[in-house]
Amino acid sequence: MSNLLSDTGLIFGRYLRQALNSKVAVVFGLLQPMFYLVFFGPLLHDVPLGGEGDSWQVLVPGLLIQLGLFSAAFAGFGILLEKQFGVIERMRVTPVSRLALLLGRALKDVVQLLVQSLVLVIAGVALGLRAPVLGVVVGFVFVGLLTISLASLSYALAMRVDSPQGFAPVISTVNMPAMLLSGVLLPMALAPGWLDAVSRCVPFRYLVDAVRAAYVGDYAWDTVGLGALVGLALCAVSMTVGTRVFRKAGA
Repeated sequence: MSNLLSDTGLIFGRYLRQALNSKVAVVFGLLQPMFYLVFFGPLLHDVPLGGEGDSWQVLVPGLLIQLGLFSAAFAGFGILLEKQFGVIERMRVTPVSRLALLLGRALKDVVQLLVQSLVLVIAGVALGLRAPVLGVVVGFVFVGLLTISLASLSYALAMRVDSPQGFAPVISTVNMPAMLLSGVLLPMALAPGWLDAVSRCVPFRYLVDAVRAAYVGDYAWDTVGLGALVGLALCAVSMTVGTRVFRKAGA
């Protein structure tokens, strides 16, 4: 266990330093949800959204999940670059735990996404968002769970493909319907019955609903509790898949 922790810390530090040296990537990763916040948010101000809270308490939680969906899902691009420069080959001959190689990368992604989420929430407050502090913290926890889950799957996919041409289409094809069906921009309560039923098969919907409930101070089991269970289950499955791929690949 001590070796796993030290190896994870070593890998985490390496990739965190890389992220700090690439501030442009951090900024551009935040631009899309920020555009939605500034240019789309005001349009919802007087629109009945069929739920608790105002338009900002509906939109900002959705954008937090959207941030995780897009940024964490594309995290595997880093491994594709490492393959091209022989970094993965060199790591194969080191005694570092294969699980640590995955955890260290994923934890770096969590820190990066949490920083971006904080900036997004601060911008939301400037525009009119009002939410309990505990609700905001709960939202960050869900962002962390989602980031670990999607980053793990992204790294696993990147280990399986040989080029960005084989990676990007898969992520884009999965991400777009996932975003639409999870209701990140508008609550699925506005959807017709058949679409609402389909959206319940998408795990990200429960995370969106949970964060929105937390932003209005509702921490009931059927919303936040259910979202936590789905998030933890998704995280466990994703980490298991990612770890197995890393071990088989010897990365």
